[in-house]
Amino acid sequence: MDYQIRQIRTEEIPQLKDFLYEAIFIPEGVAAPPREIVNDESLQVYIRDFGNLPDDRCLVAVAGDKVVGAIWSRIMNDYGHIADDVPSIAISLYKEYRNQGIGSQLLNQMLALLKADGYKSVSLSVQKANYAMKMYQKAGFKVISDDAEEAIMKCDL
Repeated sequence: MDYQIRQIRTEEIPQLKDFLYEAIFIPEGVAAPPREIVNDESLQVYIRDFGNLPDDRCLVAVAGDKVVGAIWSRIMNDYGHIADDVPSIAISLYKEYRNQGIGSQLLNQMLALLKADGYKSVSLSVQKANYAMKMYQKAGFKVISDDAEEAIMKCDL
């Protein structure tokens, strides 16, 4: 798969709404929620006014002329929030581009970007059944709290 990773362009920011939906983990055998779920206040924190806050960062994976994946970070009071100086990240790819190493590359490049920008750590929230949890662990994330279904993970940069 030929793709490149780069900073998101201003005109591409509205696509984060699609990637936010794609980031929702749907266990096998469970019906996907309606796309309108991304308008819920608990999810809007990930994308509302993205690019206007000083801690907003976003990288995209592009195959040909199509944005096929995104990873973005911001300091927000989301499911993975652990401190007011620690950005949380969200990552997703369109289904047909998963399991090809693109997500790992996006994650590694975002971690490098955040480290270069002076952040000391980053956090995220993930469903324990999500196959991406292994990718996060491989990148250095550690579980800092969890319940039966979800884990909050932190990576020191």
